[in-house]
Amino acid sequence: MKNAALWLAGALLVLPAYAQAPQDQQQPPADPPAQEAAPQPEDAPQAPATVDEKLEELDQKIRVLDRKIEIDKEAAAEKAKTAGQANASKDGFSLRSADGNFVLKLRGYAQFDGRFWTNDEKKPQVETFLLRRVRPIFEGTVYKIFDFRIMPDFGQGTTVLYDAYVEARFNPAFRVRAGKFKPPVGLERLQSATDILFVERALPTNLVPNRDLGVQVSGDLAGGVFNYAVGVFNGTVDLGNGDADTNNGKDVDTRIFFQPFVAGAGPLKNLGFGVGASQGNQTGALTATALPPYRTPGQQTFFSYRSDGTAAGTVIADGTRFRLAPQGYFYSGPFGLLAEYTISRQDVRRDLVSDRLEHKAWQVAGSWVIGGGEASFRGVNVKKVWDPAAHTYGAFELAARYSELKLDDATFPLFANPASSARSAKAAALGLNWYFNRNLKLMFDYETTRFEGGAATGDREDEDIFFSRFQISF
Repeated sequence: MKNAALWLAGALLVLPAYAQAPQDQQQPPADPPAQEAAPQPEDAPQAPATVDEKLEELDQKIRVLDRKIEIDKEAAAEKAKTAGQANASKDGFSLRSADGNFVLKLRGYAQFDGRFWTNDEKKPQVETFLLRRVRPIFEGTVYKIFDFRIMPDFGQGTTVLYDAYVEARFNPAFRVRAGKFKPPVGLERLQSATDILFVERALPTNLVPNRDLGVQVSGDLAGGVFNYAVGVFNGTVDLGNGDADTNNGKDVDTRIFFQPFVAGAGPLKNLGFGVGASQGNQTGALTATALPPYRTPGQQTFFSYRSDGTAAGTVIADGTRFRLAPQGYFYSGPFGLLAEYTISRQDVRRDLVSDRLEHKAWQVAGSWVIGGGEASFRGVNVKKVWDPAAHTYGAFELAARYSELKLDDATFPLFANPASSARSAKAAALGLNWYFNRNLKLMFDYETTRFEGGAATGDREDEDIFFSRFQISF
């Protein structure tokens, strides 16, 4: 044992010295390398992975999948920030930017009417079908608060621009509108043509402006209890659709309207009443008299001022024009009621003779909805739309109306010819409206109008007319 320990110690002393020997010193032959394993065929079975290896592989796949989902979500979020939205519904078609700053809407309506007279022996009329209104509507918003509206009309074979304005909605109590639109005077005139109760508006609409160019400030206060509108306009004749002024005079039009119970839920929620008015100074000429004709429900002229192209035989506007229009409505469930009274006062002149004429008109219209619907100023809210499979057929509305228009007695015979212009008109109408849904509507009306004067031998022939209308709107 002692000798073995001495041999081991000597070997340890000699080993370092041997390791430091010159590299080129001949080395003893190394053991022959082990023989390499023969290559295995590609289809040779692999050794099965261990459980840990399988878990590690599965974990890596899950991590890759999670990251892919994160990348997809980030890409979708980034796309949503810049991609717009397209929408189509019963209210029309629209495009909206992702941030809501820009909106474009396409709406419109078309009205296909029929007019059939039943008593026109003395003044024969042409019974006809016609496209009463064909109006595409382009609306939009720019930078959230600036709205615009453009509405031409292609009905009756003509092209007329009815609306073209911009409105800034600074807040509900203060909006500014500029362009061409309805002045805030007549109640039924302010109602959309798609929502009126009868095919044609009543006689008081003759005494208020249709469209005019101007600037208006309006707003709602106290949650909509009080609405106001006031504007400065070029000034247009009664029933006029103005495009440019013909003199330097301007009209101030204003309206206030109350809905004292609009915030509640009781039967008086849709009670509204107010007054509209306008005043201006207008002066006509031989070629542009600034005075209107008045029309029947059948759209026939029953009154016009004298005009033969000469100073002695032509009546022109010559001073103050004033309108006053108290108005109101009430809607509760299926019942609807609308009423208005209108005064139009105008200074006129024929040659050297001047006068102030005051014309008056009023109407009362009532309706009742049956079959599932609620009446409102903006038309019937159909509860059960047309769906024969579900045994629902829309809503039906029964309507009745009476209206009158009385010309100032001083108008005749100096300013109007009693042999061709009536002193008054009185109209009574009955109607049936069928609402398939909010977009489709059928209307059937019968209206009779009686006149005082307007013929060489007495009264103008009565106008008895049957109206029909098919309307589509979106």
